[in-house]
Amino acid sequence: MSNFQNQLDNSKLTRSMGLLWILSAGLIALDGFDFFIIGIALPFLEKDFNLTSPQIGAIAVAAIVGSLIGSLTLGAITDKIGRQKMLLVDIILFVISSAGTALAWNVTSLIFFRFLVGVAIGADYPISVAYITENVPSRLRGKMVIGAFAFQGFGALFGALTGIAVISGLTNFFPNSDFIITQYSWRLMLGIGLILSILVGFLRLQFLLESPVYYIAKEDYKNAELAARELLESDIIITSESEQKSSINTLNYGSLFSKQYLKNTLFTSFPWFLQDIATYGIGIFTPTIIALLAFNNEDNFIPRQIQSAQGSAIVDIFLIMGFIIAVLLVDKVGRISLQITGFIGMALGLSLLAISGDPNINQHPNFILVLSGFFIYNLLMNAGPNSTTFLLSGEVFPSSIRASGAGFAAAVAKLGAVLGTFLLPIIKDDLGVSNLLYILAFCCLLGAIVTYLLRIETK
Repeated sequence: MSNFQNQLDNSKLTRSMGLLWILSAGLIALDGFDFFIIGIALPFLEKDFNLTSPQIGAIAVAAIVGSLIGSLTLGAITDKIGRQKMLLVDIILFVISSAGTALAWNVTSLIFFRFLVGVAIGADYPISVAYITENVPSRLRGKMVIGAFAFQGFGALFGALTGIAVISGLTNFFPNSDFIITQYSWRLMLGIGLILSILVGFLRLQFLLESPVYYIAKEDYKNAELAARELLESDIIITSESEQKSSINTLNYGSLFSKQYLKNTLFTSFPWFLQDIATYGIGIFTPTIIALLAFNNEDNFIPRQIQSAQGSAIVDIFLIMGFIIAVLLVDKVGRISLQITGFIGMALGLSLLAISGDPNINQHPNFILVLSGFFIYNLLMNAGPNSTTFLLSGEVFPSSIRASGAGFAAAVAKLGAVLGTFLLPIIKDDLGVSNLLYILAFCCLLGAIVTYLLRIETK
C-alpha cells in the first residue's frame, strides 16, 4: 500500500493545492506591505509626533521584535495544535493590530500595535512554509515555496505605490497645508494595511484545510485520510500500516538542539540572521537612504518624500525580479549555490551604495550609482538568501518539528533584523551612511562563508 507522501509526490497539482498556495502567498504579501510601508510613513510620523531618534528606532523595530516573538513561540504551538487553528488566530490578530496602528493616538500605542502586527507576521513564516512544504509534490516544492515568498516583494512594491498615491493625493487636495498632509498621510498608509488584512482574512476563511502530514505525525489517521482526499482530490486510504512509524513522531522542540538536528538548526538560523541584518535595516529605511544618497539637494519636505517613495518603488521592482530568478533556478542550480552567490551579490550592491555616498569619492548625489547598487543588492538578495533561507527552513526538518524549526530559524533571523533596524540610525549618525553600508557588506560576505561551511543541499 502506497503511503501518503508517495501519492502526494505522484499527484497532479490540484485545485486545493493551488488554493493553499494562493492563500499563503496572500498573507506573505501582507507581511511585505506591513513591514516596509512603515519606512515611507516614518518621516511623516517623525514630524507629526515630534519623534526623537530612539523613538524612530523603536517604531521601526517594533514589528520585527514582534515577529521574533511570534516566530519563536507560535511555530512550536503550530506543531502542537495544527496549522489551521493557528491560521485563524493569526488572522484575528492581524486585523486587530492593523486597526490599532492606523488609529494610534500616541507613540506608545503605535509601538504596541506595531509589535502585535509583528507577532502575527512571525506566525506566518512557520505556518506558510509548513503548509506549502507538506502539501505539494516534492518536484514542485522549491518553486512553490519561493513563488509564495515572492509575494513579499509584491507587498513591498504595493507599499511604495501606496505611499506615492497617498502623498500625491493629499498634496493635490491640500496643496498649501503641510500640516494636514503630515498628520493624515501615515494614517491612510497604515489604514490601507487594515483593509488588506481584512481582505486576506476573508479569503483565508473560505478554505479551511489542515495538513494531512500534521495528522499523520499525530497518528490521527482518520482525519489524515479525510484531509488527504480533499487535498489530492482522489480516494486514498491512510492507516498505521501504510505510514511508516519512526522515532520522528516523538520529536519535540528540544530536538532542534539535539546532536541529530543541531547542524540543521544552525544552518537554517545563522545565515538567515546575517541576511536579515542587512535586509531589514536597508529595506525599512530604503526611502530614507535614497533621500540621503540621491535627493540630498531637495530641501522641500513633501517633494523629497514623494521622490524617495518613487525611488523605493523602482528598487522594489528589482526585488520581484530576484524572486523570479530564484523560482527559475532553485531546482536547477540548487539552494546552496543560489544562497552563496546571492550573499556575494548583496555585498557588491552594498559596496556600490557605500561608494555613491562616500564624500571622498562623490561630491554630488549620483542617482545612477545608487540605482545600480540597489539593483544588484535587491536582485541578488531575492534570487539568493532571502528566498533560500525561507525555503530551507521548511525542508531540513521532519514534519513533527517542521514549524518549530522554521519558527526558530525565523526568530533568530528577526533578531538580526532587530539589530540592523535599531542600530542602523545610530551607526549612520556616528559613522556615516557609507561606513554603515560597508559593515553590512561584510555581514553578507560572512553569510556566504557560513552557508558554505554548514551547507545541507535539499534539491
